[in-house]
Amino acid sequence: MASNTLPSRLLKNFGNKYFVVLVLFAGWIIFFDKHDVITQFRLQRTVNKLELEKEQYREKIKQAQQDQLDLENNTEKYARERYYMKRGDEDVFIIERED
Repeated sequence: MASNTLPSRLLKNFGNKYFVVLVLFAGWIIFFDKHDVITQFRLQRTVNKLELEKEQYREKIKQAQQDQLDLENNTEKYARERYYMKRGDEDVFIIERED
């Protein structure tokens, strides 16, 4: 029974050539391969970041399209609201809201 302990079983497995090859292969794939695990995590993080940026750019595009539509429909209103333009006989008062 003493020969059936955990350390003796581990030593027996390390002596098995298939086990050694399997461990070496797994180590190579995990740490040294072109597509190793660390690289995959970095790539996934980059993809997630780019997806977030893509969504932000889509929102900016929607806002720009809306601004373009406003400009095409009512140029005078757009110029007055955005650039505070006025006629010669007018006074402009700017009221800012605190949120």
